[in-house]
Amino acid sequence: MQYNKKDDGSLEPLKQKNIDTGLGLERMARILQKAPNNYETDLILPIIEKASELANISYGISDDQTKRYLKIVGDHMRAIVFLISDGVVPSNVGRGYVVRRLIRRVVRTGRLLGIKGDGRGDPEGAFLPIIAQKVLELSTHIDADVKNRAPRILEELKREELRFVQTLERGEKLLEEKLVDAITSAERSGTVPCLAGEDVFILYDTYGFPMEITKEVAEERGVSIDMNGFDIEMEKQRRQSQAAHNTVKLAIGSGTNIADNVPDTEFIGYESLYCKAIVASLVVNGDPAVQVREGSNVEILLNKTPFYAESGGQIGDHGFLYIAEGENQPKAIVEIIDVQKSFGNIFVHKGTVQKGVLEVGKLVEATVDVKLRQRAKVHHTATHLLQAALKKVIGQETSQAGSLVAFDRLRFDFNFHRPLLDGELAEIELLINGWIEDAILLQTKVMPLADAKREGAIAMFGEKYGEEVRVVEVPGVSMELCGGTHVSNTSEIRGFKVISEQGIASGVRRIEAVAGEAFIEYVNARDLYLKQLCSTLKVKPEEVTVRIENLLEELRVARNENSAVRAKAAVYKASVIASRAFLVGHSKQYRILVECLDDVDAESLKSAAEYLMETLADPAAIVLGSCPGEGKVSLVAAFTPGVVGQGIQAGKFIGQIAKLCGGGGGGRPNFAQAGGRKPENLAGALEKAKSELIAYLCEKGN
Repeated sequence: MQYNKKDDGSLEPLKQKNIDTGLGLERMARILQKAPNNYETDLILPIIEKASELANISYGISDDQTKRYLKIVGDHMRAIVFLISDGVVPSNVGRGYVVRRLIRRVVRTGRLLGIKGDGRGDPEGAFLPIIAQKVLELSTHIDADVKNRAPRILEELKREELRFVQTLERGEKLLEEKLVDAITSAERSGTVPCLAGEDVFILYDTYGFPMEITKEVAEERGVSIDMNGFDIEMEKQRRQSQAAHNTVKLAIGSGTNIADNVPDTEFIGYESLYCKAIVASLVVNGDPAVQVREGSNVEILLNKTPFYAESGGQIGDHGFLYIAEGENQPKAIVEIIDVQKSFGNIFVHKGTVQKGVLEVGKLVEATVDVKLRQRAKVHHTATHLLQAALKKVIGQETSQAGSLVAFDRLRFDFNFHRPLLDGELAEIELLINGWIEDAILLQTKVMPLADAKREGAIAMFGEKYGEEVRVVEVPGVSMELCGGTHVSNTSEIRGFKVISEQGIASGVRRIEAVAGEAFIEYVNARDLYLKQLCSTLKVKPEEVTVRIENLLEELRVARNENSAVRAKAAVYKASVIASRAFLVGHSKQYRILVECLDDVDAESLKSAAEYLMETLADPAAIVLGSCPGEGKVSLVAAFTPGVVGQGIQAGKFIGQIAKLCGGGGGGRPNFAQAGGRKPENLAGALEKAKSELIAYLCEKGN
């Protein structure tokens, strides 16, 4: 190596020039151990042998293709274990996606080797953790942390493998169909088989099948991939995704871009919530305007503004623009309900002219709603505290996957593989409220990006940063690159409460919480609900839980008693209709009973059928129906052994009858239940059941 390539592309001679031989650990081991390749050293071969054992094959006598598969497993598993140990968890972004791709390739390769399930007899099991055990053994004297983190590594591998197997099975089936179509089409036309980019994209987008695996499978079958077509489909999706967001368009009908003639907006909102500004442009319904009157919705571009524009998850400020005429006589009032950014740093103020006339070139007084800004500041700082608390409680490897900072709540998405426990959520709340109580002064500074990263500031993956960045630090708690607005002291947050925690995607969790004024409102609302509940139940707050448990138990007992009464009533009805059974067959040996029991519920209908099975002599076929509620149909079929022995099954039979009532169902050969949504068809369905039973049993009986 001779030069250092600078950002502008110029080459700067290195002070110390050197030669990179590429002689890494694997190659050194290969030389010392006289191995034919890197994979057959004691660094990787034991992993390959473990995979061979699970696949029930021998590496030494395998063909070249099988050896290649085993090498993939050995090499990738070694990398995966160390990556997860270092905190890189599988995800769909950044380095996490690298791990996910490696895992998925090993899973598919293992299946090609013939490894089924866990390779030890459990078809529903996972084999990656078993091979990973060998990697852990080999790493004991290399990196002690790997062994200490073994439980988490093995659990991550198991979860990721089992999740991907489902995707793999769906994708492989569809991919096989597409490959056969491509090969068949090529044979007809005498061309080289090629998989359409659109098909590759459908596999990727709809079925979650990685493009890399699609390409690898296709190449194995001698089929190329239309990557240009795939890229076109990806670009279409990006455009649709962008269109779905609340983007600001400043292009007018003629195609002229207003932003071309408007300089960047000067933002002073960190220092002040008020300023005087000049109206640079007005846009109404996508068209430029010079003047806007009362009642009109308008987009306003100012030369400078105190309004924060939506970015970094924080929503835009609300407030007002005023134009004064004389002393305290407003000529125009515009309510601002949203602020967005367009073309980098042009702020677009969206609002409604409440009074008077707004004109281009006029001087306005821009005033941000102080209370709403404070709510946003509180929630944004609380978001930083939440991320710091999550890293402390569930692990440093967790990372932000998205956020929303609103006036009424905050929402924080993060990469994690399981729901948080109640105890973990309580610990997170305790930490955050402790930091709030500590009244920590925040520090905000602008510095070079490289310096910020060197100091340990957290950056949001996928976010674009300039050479100079704004760093918001809660000393001793967190340090993040952030352009949002924040409180000056954590005590301003007042209180923090998690209101929900849930999964929103594979490996992504979401926490919603409230802080500041929203926290007070949340607590007061819950207190009011509790008071109302106490008043209704006539108990003290501390007695509510016991009282509700008692009520639930009483309700359960009452329901059981009611169910027993209904079942007895149904059995009584069944005893009344038992005499309506009629005989069919050549020897009149089969008893058939098909009846409607009006509004009997499904469970009671089942009790009635069971009673009739015991009452009527074998062979007997019983079909009962009822309408237990509006828009509901219940059906049950009960066949004694003598009927089932003739080849007719209750499950299949009642399922077909239920279709006539707009439903379905099934069960065992001798007993089955079904339901429907069309009570008006019940009579016809029962008549159909009767005629089919008669026809079938008469034929068998003869």
